[in-house]
Amino acid sequence: MVKIALQIQATLEYIEEFYTCHPNYNFSLKIKCLNCGEVSEKWHDVAESDSIPTPNKHLHNHFVAKCKLCGRENSLDIVKDSNGKFTSDDQGKFKTIVTFDCRGIEPVDFTPAPGWIAKVEGSNYIYRDVDLSEKEWVEYNEDIKESVGIYDFQHQFIKVK
Repeated sequence: MVKIALQIQATLEYIEEFYTCHPNYNFSLKIKCLNCGEVSEKWHDVAESDSIPTPNKHLHNHFVAKCKLCGRENSLDIVKDSNGKFTSDDQGKFKTIVTFDCRGIEPVDFTPAPGWIAKVEGSNYIYRDVDLSEKEWVEYNEDIKESVGIYDFQHQFIKVK
């Protein structure tokens, strides 16, 4: 088992923090089979709210895939309580927002899907279902009479202990 963290970085404009609508958020990932090296061509959605029973019936996985090339069955779970928030203080550096427990596969790419939550700085206003699929998001907020946004969204994966 290998634990891999998804880290993000972004530039925030009048956004105090943003995060996923856990546990229903679908992390869209491309995965690689560690047995044969095959990388998926399609995106796979992984959500903590999804539960797939394992053969022993007492354990569950959040994602199970059979490799098209070698036929090996692999799985991936979202580590419980690993979801984090990216705040205005985190700008300029990568921060972990979720950790995956990987068995036989590892994520190699991520694309943000709709479903993020953004809290406006200096206000109690919260935007729900923010769409970062274009790697940026902009709105005008009436409460603070300013443009708010998330720009230059980037990600990386790192192995963790």
